[in-house]
Amino acid sequence: MKLRNIAIIAHVDHGKTTLVDRLLQQSGAVRNNQRVDERAMDSNDLEKERGITILAKATSIVWEDTRINVVDTPGHADFGGEVERILNMVDGALVLVDAAEGPLPQTKFVVSKALKMGLKPIVVIKVDRPDARPDEVLNEIFDLFAALDANDEQLDFPVLYGSAKEGWMAESPEGPKDQGMTPLFELVRRHVPAPSVEEGPFQLLGTILESNPYLGRIVTGRITAGTIKPNEMVKVLDHEGKLVEQGRVSKVLAFRGLERAALDEASAGDIVSIAGLPNATVAHTICSPEIDVPLTAQPIDPPTLSMTFRVNDSPLAGTEGSKVTGRMIRDRLLQEAEGNVALKVTESDERDSMIVAGRGELQLGILIETMRREGFELSVSRPRVLFSRDDSGQLLEPIEEVVIDLDEEHQGAVVQKLSERKADLIEMKPSGGGRVRLVFHAPTRGLIGYQSELLTDTRGTGIMNRLFHGYAPHKGAIQGRRNGVLISTDQGEAVAYALFNLEDRGPMMIEPGARVYQGMIVGEHTRGNDLEVNVLKGKKLTNIRTTSKDEAVRLTPPIRMVLEKALSYIQDDELVEVTPDSIRLRKQHLDPNDRKKAERQREAENAA
Repeated sequence: MKLRNIAIIAHVDHGKTTLVDRLLQQSGAVRNNQRVDERAMDSNDLEKERGITILAKATSIVWEDTRINVVDTPGHADFGGEVERILNMVDGALVLVDAAEGPLPQTKFVVSKALKMGLKPIVVIKVDRPDARPDEVLNEIFDLFAALDANDEQLDFPVLYGSAKEGWMAESPEGPKDQGMTPLFELVRRHVPAPSVEEGPFQLLGTILESNPYLGRIVTGRITAGTIKPNEMVKVLDHEGKLVEQGRVSKVLAFRGLERAALDEASAGDIVSIAGLPNATVAHTICSPEIDVPLTAQPIDPPTLSMTFRVNDSPLAGTEGSKVTGRMIRDRLLQEAEGNVALKVTESDERDSMIVAGRGELQLGILIETMRREGFELSVSRPRVLFSRDDSGQLLEPIEEVVIDLDEEHQGAVVQKLSERKADLIEMKPSGGGRVRLVFHAPTRGLIGYQSELLTDTRGTGIMNRLFHGYAPHKGAIQGRRNGVLISTDQGEAVAYALFNLEDRGPMMIEPGARVYQGMIVGEHTRGNDLEVNVLKGKKLTNIRTTSKDEAVRLTPPIRMVLEKALSYIQDDELVEVTPDSIRLRKQHLDPNDRKKAERQREAENAA
């Protein structure tokens, strides 16, 4: 049977996973009466909730005499490490672009990686919106490919138009719409080359890592040379060629539609999963015993943000989670770093804490959210930008390309806010329908916490996309949060009467009955300084009768702190306490005397 390996590349929410759904249905991989979830490839809970792809996954489709292995890639640049790895496994790429929005930063990010690796692109333009402009978008895609140094063969890309939601593809935006996805299947078979195979014994580069309660560790990759059978002896080499382990392959699994099937033998060119090797991981070479030279892995872009993960030492520690010790947190983070090459985990100088570096707030936020759902309790620091220095010793900081689509009436406020955050406006152009597209180069530290401000300034209509651009000289101090916070002075349960009397001091972050402790942040102060408040103080009861209106306390709804918002809200001397049930904000030093000492020490260091 002929073989083709392709990746689907697109921006967030441009319909990659929906396209895979439709290909599976029309190829017969899914029976007509089979019950399948919508966006079947988004398999974990977080992906289903957020509607985004976080982990790269593979599936397999048979079309006539050809087996097509399809890899669904994440669209968000924070998960770029997933993309950089899986491009090793494929020979062609479907570049899916929305005909209304055109190519956006994340598309640009993945396409640049794919073109550098010499993959042959097929452009699919999605035309299922009333404001579609397919001809203009096609020109934008060509300009993008040219700007990314595509070769002549890559620039001569075939184009299809259609809608995965409506289930059709055609060579024209108007149709015909009665051929289903057949034109796409035929084009993949015709345009994407068969996998290149090397001579010699078995070799496979680990690309995706997962664990199974019955089979143990499973490593997925493409076989570069040779064949592999269950129970065969293999060895594992790291990227420097050092021996990691030797062992027998217990199972060889291949993707067959949405299921995995055990194979008696797999040959070069196919994408398979191998079980039975307890130490093999991503970027390791699994090969026959006589091989001594590892396969080269694709270099991964460096992380730009870091956070400190530490044991939760608040007075409420251990009351909501089951995994609370420093050893458990450490082991879980090291396990995550094994499978996710874009994350870097190092020991911290502080006791019971680890430093985790990643691509952005979203990637680190997803890791924290995953851990809290597994029963972990921990506290995390504010995201810090990773600086570097050039040869002359000048301090450099990461700069991101920021693309914002918004209504024309809001552009003044956005430009002003971002200029205060040291961003440079690079481009401004109309994007149709009374909307404008603004392109900035902004320092990463200036964008921490900006997403919620943007939504406020644009009344929820602004869409921001970010992409790592490069390192540039440090741009100086950027003003952080302007408001101070309200800090609880005691431990207990918050009382409605106390919260009502504190409303003049600023908006609250807790509800009546919420458990609080000394040093916990319970609200935002209207002024720039922090204020200690008592939220436990109840009304003094007397035997004098009053009118009922005095008893009815009407509270303003509190500020809801979701994880990403909390991470971007806190300052350097604050922490986010994360448990399976709650997200609380607190000061790093709970005792007010310790806080004053730490503040005096910081001031002395800054003066020096």
